[in-house]
Amino acid sequence: MDPETRLLLGRLIRSERIAHLATLRDGAPMVSMTLYMPERDFSAFYVHVSRLAWHTQDMQRDGHVALSISERDDGRADPFTLMRVSIRGEAVQIANGPKDAWLARLPEQEINFRLADFAFWKVTPRDARFVAGFGRIYNVSASELKALG
Repeated sequence: MDPETRLLLGRLIRSERIAHLATLRDGAPMVSMTLYMPERDFSAFYVHVSRLAWHTQDMQRDGHVALSISERDDGRADPFTLMRVSIRGEAVQIANGPKDAWLARLPEQEINFRLADFAFWKVTPRDARFVAGFGRIYNVSASELKALG
């Protein structure tokens, strides 16, 4: 991946706040929208989720997950030219997540910290697949992803 493409991937991950979280539910994939926050060096991604949500229940049973982050649809003629990345990894619940950084990124989410059923989960990347546009597809290792940060 050339330096310009690396910058595009880093910008995509930093600028978007919504991801689709894929989990395994009773042996079949389940995908739901969630908010996320990357570590500065992309060594981890955090989600702050309710234990009542299916994706949380799924992660409690099997931590193998994927996060899909996409450039916002701007109405262009060919949406397949939008940048997107799928990050596969392992999710674990953590006791003390990055609350201050989370609220700086997503201040409206403060209410969720008053609810007992929300907790942070840390997703440690295994690898990623980045599509920078039509025909521009890259496999990215966890170490390469971390080097972008």
